[in-house]
Amino acid sequence: MLTQPIANDTAMDIFTGLDPKAVALLFDVDGTLIDIGPSPFEVEVTDELKASLVRLYELTEGALALVSGRPIVDLDMLFAPLKLPMIGGHGAEMRLQDGAVFHSAGNLPDRMRGILADLATPESGIVAENKGYSVALHYRKAPKEAERIRKHIAAVRAAYPEEATELLLGKAMFEVKRPGVDKGYSVRELMKHPPFAGRVPVFIGDDVTDESVFKVLPDLGGKSFSVRRHFPGLVGIFDSADQVRSALKLLASGRQAQPA
Repeated sequence: MLTQPIANDTAMDIFTGLDPKAVALLFDVDGTLIDIGPSPFEVEVTDELKASLVRLYELTEGALALVSGRPIVDLDMLFAPLKLPMIGGHGAEMRLQDGAVFHSAGNLPDRMRGILADLATPESGIVAENKGYSVALHYRKAPKEAERIRKHIAAVRAAYPEEATELLLGKAMFEVKRPGVDKGYSVRELMKHPPFAGRVPVFIGDDVTDESVFKVLPDLGGKSFSVRRHFPGLVGIFDSADQVRSALKLLASGRQAQPA
């Protein structure tokens, strides 16, 4: 049985009261650190957010990572000039402090990816995100296209029975990816490496694509927060990505949230 969501002021109090020297900070990106845009390519990463991340990276002695569905190359462009530790592609790739990127999923065939992306014509409102090891079809601008996209994906997967794939659902998004790759597994691996090892992992996410992390955090002795949605095992729920950014700024400054 699910417990009731914890009040937002409690989430702010708990998060801003963390000891950066004892924790590893892990953040989903879209819908958590930044606001969801009309498409994956129409979003904003503010200088203020980057400054908070830089300061928290220093305070945690490098134990800060982005955990996103986006590829690492796209995250680097969004957060430039920062080069943070990252888990990209829902766990398909990981970068540690030394800058080396590990890939744990092979690419889908070029032809299969091309057919999946064919649905994203200029007039459709559908946006295709070709990551190599997966293809995401976003329909934020065309919500009525959801069922057509689902049927298209089913047909393409049926046409390639020899290719092991699974369907990942997100906010106005379907993604065809390799099975056995998820954020939770990669977070487990990340926490084995310095400077993350031996720290308490603290994760903030917002979507069903983050559920695998929420599930593994208790085993790692960690704390999980979400944005707007309730999941089992959370210690707090933030109102919005803007509130998360405020919490990061407060923690980076060494000040706690003040009571309303």
